[in-house]
Amino acid sequence: MTINLRINPERLLTRISRLAQVGAIDGGGVCRLAFTEQDKLGRDLVIQWMHELDLHVTIDGIGNVVATRTGKKNLHPVMTGSHIDTVRTGGRYDGNLGVLAGLEVIETLNEAGIETDHPISVAFFSNEEGARFAPDMMGSLVFQGGLSLEDAYQTQGIDGTTVRENLEKIGYIGGHPVGQNNLHAFIELHVEQGPILEHEQKNIGAVTGVQGIRWIEFTIKGVSNHAGTTPMRLRHNAGLVAMKIATYVHQLAEAHPGQLVTIGFMELKPNLVNVIPNDAKFTIDLRNTDQMTLNQIVTDLLAQAKIIALEEGVELSFRDLANFQSVSFDERIIASVESFAKESQLSVQRLSSGAGHDAQIISRMCPTGMIFVPSVAGLSHNVKEFTHDADVVSGANLLLKIIYELANGKIIEETQHA
Repeated sequence: MTINLRINPERLLTRISRLAQVGAIDGGGVCRLAFTEQDKLGRDLVIQWMHELDLHVTIDGIGNVVATRTGKKNLHPVMTGSHIDTVRTGGRYDGNLGVLAGLEVIETLNEAGIETDHPISVAFFSNEEGARFAPDMMGSLVFQGGLSLEDAYQTQGIDGTTVRENLEKIGYIGGHPVGQNNLHAFIELHVEQGPILEHEQKNIGAVTGVQGIRWIEFTIKGVSNHAGTTPMRLRHNAGLVAMKIATYVHQLAEAHPGQLVTIGFMELKPNLVNVIPNDAKFTIDLRNTDQMTLNQIVTDLLAQAKIIALEEGVELSFRDLANFQSVSFDERIIASVESFAKESQLSVQRLSSGAGHDAQIISRMCPTGMIFVPSVAGLSHNVKEFTHDADVVSGANLLLKIIYELANGKIIEETQHA
């Protein structure tokens, strides 16, 4: 039955456009940092659409929102979704596509009068980006049980405020208990956020898993002094140490094919042209599909950082902002994405995700998979992020097929019962 069923392209694209107007910024981008007023307005709009579909909507203590369509049988739900928060210079597709495509799948089934054995849930998880509060995937981590609600509440953001006070401010501390340990399966549609599908001229990515991610924040305390009177050998330059560590970790990455490293934030104080920095703070983002290699690079990095700091006579401290192990998705779902794409005359390629996603956290709870659609020029976290309408629609139609099969006991055996 699903083979001939199609989503309504105009309706999905209109919702994507309308949500993109909430927090719109110059250049066509979007800024809805987690737990801000713009985030609240985006939440309000999506929840309005959920209610219009007569879904049962719950909001938990970390602000995760889950909307559920009932099934014919007393079975565990099939869940889809993603997030609607963005980075400061985000695009209109990242996260939003997965949530709105999930709602479109449900509306399509409703219009066709099709019931499924399993309930179908569409979720958007709080603070997936981690742009304001680390770690990223915070909402799904709390949902899954990898982060306690209290620890999440106490997290301070880049502006010094806490998660709890911001959730209270926007009115999104919900009364529903966190967590739902009875999911049948989870499938997330997302833009690739990379160049591979476009480069290989493929319509669909059957995502095999997500690489390991480690965010480390370094703080260095040196001594401020006059740039013109202090001999080089007598300096305790926090800025120099930061740059040496940054250089070293890039050398490590170059020596290990497949390793990625990014110095995304660096701050020097007093930040004056003629003063030796006495304070440096910076972050290192490390990613690798090979968890053992990633672990070894972190070990080497920390050991060398201590040596560099000792040589310059400065104090060094560091802390993890995020630490996610690499994950592999369920082979049955991966194979289904491949086969359904081919049946729909769509070219498809298996690939791993370089970005973190809520799906990697939910994979600890149930069989999980992802569908990628191409990102033009590989751009994401950028106001110029773009995915062609045809690819958006193809991805949503494929999501419809996968959800229909999952929700009728296909692909994944029905081993769990409510």
